[in-house]
Amino acid sequence: SSAKLELLLEQIKEVTSQGHKALVFSQFTSLLALVRPMLDQEKITYEYLDGKTNDRKTPVERFQNDPACPVFLISLKAGGTGLNLTAADYVFILDPWWNPAVESQAIGRAHRIGQSQKVFAYRMIARGTVEEKILDLQKTKRDLAESIISEDQDFVSKLTSDDLELLLS
Repeated sequence: SSAKLELLLEQIKEVTSQGHKALVFSQFTSLLALVRPMLDQEKITYEYLDGKTNDRKTPVERFQNDPACPVFLISLKAGGTGLNLTAADYVFILDPWWNPAVESQAIGRAHRIGQSQKVFAYRMIARGTVEEKILDLQKTKRDLAESIISEDQDFVSKLTSDDLELLLS
């Protein structure tokens, strides 16, 4: 059992019972493979898209247009480009990605022209794991980038060797 997957299932059951649609992203198809039987057991209809999916159009159209299909499981690589999934108003990120821009792009699949609802995005992070460390690293890089972009005149004098190493890594 997994606390993260149990929480995800709880959340999906709640949002779909209220008529909402959800995207579930993971960079690991093996993790999505664990989610599928959970949804099957609960009789929650879903579509699935990963890098091996040849026909991307059919699952996208079904998710977008079929009210009986409230969940779309998507791998990071497959969902990275060319998808407009405005039927979704919930996005679940099952694992953090080293590149926060890619994570934002995944969430952006629901934020497209034609979106008429607020979109809620949830990052599911387990405490005390490498996931938490990835988030800390992302925050440090984001803060450092914001410092560079800001008009802080003393920025260069405040840079430490660790900051420079982080910038160049």
